[in-house]
Amino acid sequence: MQNDAPAYGLWGLVALNSLLFVAFAFSFFKPQTTRDWRSFSAFSAFVVALFVEMYGFPLTIYLLSGWLQARFPKVDLLSHEAGHLWWTLTGRHGDPHAGVLHIVSLVFIGLGFWLLSAAWNVLYHAQRRHAMAVSGPYARVRHPQYVAFVLIMLGFLLQWPTLPTVLMFPILTVMYVRLSLAEERESEQSFGDAWRNYARATPRFVPSWRLRRAA
Repeated sequence: MQNDAPAYGLWGLVALNSLLFVAFAFSFFKPQTTRDWRSFSAFSAFVVALFVEMYGFPLTIYLLSGWLQARFPKVDLLSHEAGHLWWTLTGRHGDPHAGVLHIVSLVFIGLGFWLLSAAWNVLYHAQRRHAMAVSGPYARVRHPQYVAFVLIMLGFLLQWPTLPTVLMFPILTVMYVRLSLAEERESEQSFGDAWRNYARATPRFVPSWRLRRAA
């Protein structure tokens, strides 16, 4: 697996891709409150950390270079293909972009951004009416925007896992869970029984068709 083209030190690509994905997420999420900005900033940090390793400096490859070189002596660790660690660790050859994991990762990322967009559209109109958001994605889960962020991050991890992002993922997931609980307390104070009835009929993160039909 040899490649003469430079795979790293491409800081222009780091900046471009980071800006692109952060701006894309911003256009769908549109943070307004302090809580919104906190969750969006955490997601942005994940994206920047990812692209720094994807195109800037391969910290994970560097830290694992001894073990990787001993196990895969014929692999050019500084090639772009080697950065797709799941591809490298399973001993695959060829273009990793055609692999199943890469395709699944794109599905997760695309689904996450679609969910962000659909959820924001419902939430925006609900806030203008001073009502609860209960239609669209909110008819299936109570926090579709946080689910979207997790899907996008999971998609990136399937495509290009790094030590920083692997460590950040569970921390950010726990943070989103805590933020969702705080939001639910505020919603219950604002909407009372209407919120409690909605919460009983709608799962927090994972859709349940059986529970929805029963409600």
